Amino acid sequence: MDTSVNQSNEIQPKTHFAGKVVKVSLAGALVDIGTGNPAYLHVSQIVSEKPDQPIKMVSEVLSEGQELDVWVKKVKEGRVELTMHQPLGLDWKDLKAEMVVKGKVVRLEKFGVFVEIGAERPGLIHISELAHGYVKTTGDVVKEGDEVEAMILDVNRKKKQIKLSLKALQEPPVKEEAPVQLEDTSERKKDTRKPARKPSRSGKPRREGSYEADLAAFESENTEPDPTYMEIVLRAAMDKAKTSKSRAEKLRKDKSTSHEQDDILARTLENKVK
Repeated sequence: MDTSVNQSNEIQPKTHFAGKVVKVSLAGALVDIGTGNPAYLHVSQIVSEKPDQPIKMVSEVLSEGQELDVWVKKVKEGRVELTMHQPLGLDWKDLKAEMVVKGKVVRLEKFGVFVEIGAERPGLIHISELAHGYVKTTGDVVKEGDEVEAMILDVNRKKKQIKLSLKALQEPPVKEEAPVQLEDTSERKKDTRKPARKPSRSGKPRREGSYEADLAAFESENTEPDPTYMEIVLRAAMDKAKTSKSRAEKLRKDKSTSHEQDDILARTLENKVK
């Protein structure tokens, strides 16, 4: 009997036994696995020498007294059901992220390597997950048939995908720190103090602080008060009076010039007559 059976005689699924056929029937066979009561092996769980051909008669494949390797398929109400198909080491429900598994490299591809870990499908280690550094080809890191230990990154049961990583179990490379440059004390340290701000045109000290305060100070220094209505009327009257005065002065100048020209013309005519 396989040592995987615990001391309390509780039989667990996937437990391996070296059994002996005690009875053959049309539906299967009874197998003695050393637990007291024979276990049941259904015809669908029998492996023949010609797996591509269906089993017509169990007696053509098995015989009483024959020894064979069997595994526990399930246990229900004290009834142990067997199978000759070696069960998977890991079911989908057993696979979890960050779980560490062991397996054998079974195929190399340009994009990564496939590793048989005892599950329904081999796991894939992408080329980027083989090592921390640059990997030119997968064959530079592993070879077909290598036994490796990897960490599960992700499991997609619907797509039947198992993503593995070798890099996750490796120590990351230590980065070399740049040498510390000592400060040259011979040079004078620059004065990092801010220069004093110039006073405003109004003579009042500038306000320090928020953007809004600086904007208000700027507007108060560069904005003149709006003129009142009386000031506007007075300025208009003064501008009109100034314009009228300019026109009168120009008119007087024009008349004076015309009068002088008339006198000159009269004197000229008088001299010619004489």
